[in-house]
Amino acid sequence: MLERILEPEYMDSPQEAMDYDDMDHETVNEAFVTDLLTYLGVTPDPEAAEMIDILDLGTGTARIPIVLADRIPQCRIMGADASIAMLDVAKINIDIACVTDRVQLVKLDAKQIDYEDEFFTGVMSNSIVHHIPEPQAVLAESVRVVVPGGWLFFRDLLRPETDEQLNHLVETYCSGETDSAKKMFSESLHAALSLDEIRGLVSALGFDPETVQQTTDRHWTWAARKPA
Repeated sequence: MLERILEPEYMDSPQEAMDYDDMDHETVNEAFVTDLLTYLGVTPDPEAAEMIDILDLGTGTARIPIVLADRIPQCRIMGADASIAMLDVAKINIDIACVTDRVQLVKLDAKQIDYEDEFFTGVMSNSIVHHIPEPQAVLAESVRVVVPGGWLFFRDLLRPETDEQLNHLVETYCSGETDSAKKMFSESLHAALSLDEIRGLVSALGFDPETVQQTTDRHWTWAARKPA
C-alpha cells in the first residue's frame, strides 16, 4: 500500500478554485446524486409537507448541490467549505443555476461545525475526507449534527496500492485534462484513505464497518443511518 501523503487542507486561491471548477466532474457528480437518492429512496415531490435539510461538507464550487436541488425540489442544501475562493465560484454557479432559494453557502471548518446538535436531516460529502489530516473529527461532527434516524452519505477517493495503479487511474480519468489537473488528481489519490482506514474510523464511531464499501475503481462510499 502506498504511503498516505497529505495535501493542503483546502484550496484558497482563485486560480485553484477556477481550475478545479473547469475540470470535468459531471459524470461523477451525477452518479453521486443518483446513488444518494437510491440509498434514501427519495423521489421528486414538489408538494412535500416537509423539506429535507442537508449539509454538504466540502461543497467546493457547489456543483453537487446544484444537481441535487434540480432533481429534488423538496430539499434545501447548506453548502459548506473552508475556502473563500471555492465559495466565490460556488455563488456564481448557484446564481446561474437559479437555485439560490434552496442552496445556500457558509464558510466553516468541517472539524468544528457551527450548528446545533441534530440540526440537519442528513449530511453528505464528496471528497472532503482526503483533504483532512485526521478525518475522525469531521465524521464525528457530522454524526452530531444529524437528527436521530437521519443519514450520512460520504464518498471519497480510495488510495491505490501501487504507483502503477495510481498512474493508471490518472491516465484513465484525466487523459484530456491539463497537466495541472492531472497533478491535482494524483496528489488527491496519494492523500486518500484505504478501505481499511475509513472502515476503522466509522467503526470507532459505533457504525458497522460494512457500511463503507468500495463503489468504483477509485472511490469508497459510506452510507449509514444515525441510530434513532
